[in-house]
Amino acid sequence: MDARLQRRVQRYGWDRAVDAYASHWHGALAGVQGELLTLAAPAPGEAVLDVACGTGMVSLAAAHAVGPAGRVLGIDLAGAMVQAARARAQELGLVQAAFVRMDAEQLALPDASFDLALCTLGLMYVPDPQAAVRELHRVLRPGGRAVLAVWGERARCGWAPLFGIVDAEVRSEVCPLFFGLGQGEALARCCASAGLQVSVQRRRSDSLDYADAAEACAAAFAGGPVALAWSRFDPAARQRVQARYLEAIAPWCDGGAYRVPAEYLIVAAQRPSTGTAFADAAGAGLPSGTPMQETTVCAIAGGSMS
Repeated sequence: MDARLQRRVQRYGWDRAVDAYASHWHGALAGVQGELLTLAAPAPGEAVLDVACGTGMVSLAAAHAVGPAGRVLGIDLAGAMVQAARARAQELGLVQAAFVRMDAEQLALPDASFDLALCTLGLMYVPDPQAAVRELHRVLRPGGRAVLAVWGERARCGWAPLFGIVDAEVRSEVCPLFFGLGQGEALARCCASAGLQVSVQRRRSDSLDYADAAEACAAAFAGGPVALAWSRFDPAARQRVQARYLEAIAPWCDGGAYRVPAEYLIVAAQRPSTGTAFADAAGAGLPSGTPMQETTVCAIAGGSMS
């Protein structure tokens, strides 16, 4: 897919998804968001950038952590997501949190201006994730940290057939490289190539829990990355894709409820305190054939959908 078209699909798709996303995904993603924040450990007074902030769940938690002496900037390509996050920050009185619409691949931000950069389940949608990670390196101060999360291996995400089902209706690829960064050490190598020193890689096993078929379909189609395509389907197309999706996740149906397996990959890295040259993928940032400082598989029994 052309990069400009991919950005438009994501921007307007997530604009349409904002309400359903809040209803169906806030609870489901709380576990991985919490683990990312624990690993990132935003501290009082720090400056934090949250890329692909969505409705601001991670940004707002970081704002609480950095306190009034710190600052958090959440950016997202979708204006409706930014507006929702901004409204929530105002409701909570978090004056240290700001939100703007911005492209992750071209951050309109000064060099070396943040202590911590976060991105939770956003890099998969970026046409050039390597460019986005290079931008994170640029805006981090020397010694600054980055903690990133993506969806994991396709085979460990039971909902993965969704994209092929929708692609068959629109005759294109909605998210052509969605699971690429979750394969093996792809995300860690992406960080290393951008000049970040990788210290942690974790895989988190979880589940997406739905009370019934209607909830499972609402989360998949109206509240996620295929929302734009879904909005344009006629009733017959909607019926077809729902039936195919429910057939795909049928192995995880029990008594009408669904517990669909999901995996996340979390990587922590740091901009070196000295030197700015980009590392080779097999260079100092991630030694070839050498295990990272920590590689952990976290099995979480049953995530919630609330």
